[in-house]
Amino acid sequence: MTFRITYSVLDADMEQLHKEFEGALGALKLGREFGGRLSGASFTSRNPSKPEQTLATYKTATSGDVDAAVKSARKAYTRWRQTPWQERAAIIRKAADNISARRLELAAWLTLEVGKNRLESLGDVEESADLLRYYAGQLEQSQGFSQPLGKLSPNEDTRDVLRPYGVFAVIAPFNFPMALGTGMAGAALLAGNTVVLKPSDSAPFSGEALFEVLRDAGLPEGVFNLVHGDGIVGEALSKHPDIDGIAFTGGSAVGKQLQHTMLTGRSYPRPCLMELGGKNGALITASADLDAAVEGCARSSFGLSGQKCSALSRIFVAKEKYPEFLRKLIDRTASIKVGDPALRETYMGPVINAKSVVRFEAAAKSAPQIHFGGKVRGGNFVDPTIVTAPKGHALTRDELFLPFITVDSYETFEEGMQRLNEVDYGLTAGIFSNDEAELATFFDEAQAGVLYANRKTGATTGAWPGVQSFCGWKASGSTGRGGCGPFYVGQFAREQSRTRML
Repeated sequence: MTFRITYSVLDADMEQLHKEFEGALGALKLGREFGGRLSGASFTSRNPSKPEQTLATYKTATSGDVDAAVKSARKAYTRWRQTPWQERAAIIRKAADNISARRLELAAWLTLEVGKNRLESLGDVEESADLLRYYAGQLEQSQGFSQPLGKLSPNEDTRDVLRPYGVFAVIAPFNFPMALGTGMAGAALLAGNTVVLKPSDSAPFSGEALFEVLRDAGLPEGVFNLVHGDGIVGEALSKHPDIDGIAFTGGSAVGKQLQHTMLTGRSYPRPCLMELGGKNGALITASADLDAAVEGCARSSFGLSGQKCSALSRIFVAKEKYPEFLRKLIDRTASIKVGDPALRETYMGPVINAKSVVRFEAAAKSAPQIHFGGKVRGGNFVDPTIVTAPKGHALTRDELFLPFITVDSYETFEEGMQRLNEVDYGLTAGIFSNDEAELATFFDEAQAGVLYANRKTGATTGAWPGVQSFCGWKASGSTGRGGCGPFYVGQFAREQSRTRML
């Protein structure tokens, strides 16, 4: 494979890639046991496309295991924070190289464990490596987050430095298990913190893989620690009294609980860095290229079965373009190949589990008007679905994390912008327009942290490290600074000025 896979790849010669990917799938060693350092009950990871297929067995962390992991991180902290920043960056860059060297193997695991198609899985792994390199570059370019400040007298020297907090808990989701777990943990490590990671129990292999690539890069023992389990384990980790900060990607309800814990669990607040999902919208204006709009909307709505924080779930179309756009979108959606994501022709795989299927059925039942889809195909496979629901309906307001979109028309551009901004979330938004005034208004008034205009490769999806900062506004985030962006790593450290009289 001679080119890099990102989430925005449209046209490339994929023949060699598919051959290599199929070889990696065939070489996977399924049925292994992980988490031997943990002492809780065993659980299995299963293929959501074939729930009867066990991929691996893991041990759940007990409260004692969580305590041991935090103590291990605490013990390693002083040495790690005192490690020269150049050495920390070099280790993380080596870990990125290790990920790249194993990208086909890791991507094949993601396809089986999460249900991503081949390109989505490879993109997840490639992003993981690029996140580490980009974040290491932030540390290097800032000279270890140290810079001179001004003087009040000639015999005064003051520097501004960023210092680590201590032990960070990192809680990662299932949908981008490599990229999000790696990005949060890597940033914390580069800033000089030690880490305890809990990956999703729906995608635990990514945590084991990250442990291996960091270990093989020379990361000292105890600096990175791994626990497995469900939300009970995550709660135990977040409430551990020796945790100094949390990085979390997931649902808004859990995020609010974590934020409360970090505000009240000690006599002073601790950092809680969160990305909390979205209810992302796109505007299709009267001047839009409808073919590009349909392609961009379909890719962002149904990629990874709609299970992306950035997935498109609301589309607002200028009234005069609505019938034609809807017809084209239905035709494009009907062409989507749904099936086993391990097969090269598949675009949309399953949803992650049976709970998601139940949520899909409830959403379809509540839809006032279904234009396409709305049916469960069997197992964890569901239709890509297009519906219309009135303003204020739950389908237009609540995050579903499903391949399920609402489409509606608007009379004026001002009304379209109002509809775009009316939800509590503010992660991503898109527009298709050839009117410069409309584009300017969109970029000025859209209440979201990631904005795209006329993006055929994804109306609201596809952010990449150092290319698009991924910052959640409103209910979609907590800090006003996002992953993939130039201010991310600094959030894992606290500022200190040092004045010395000469």
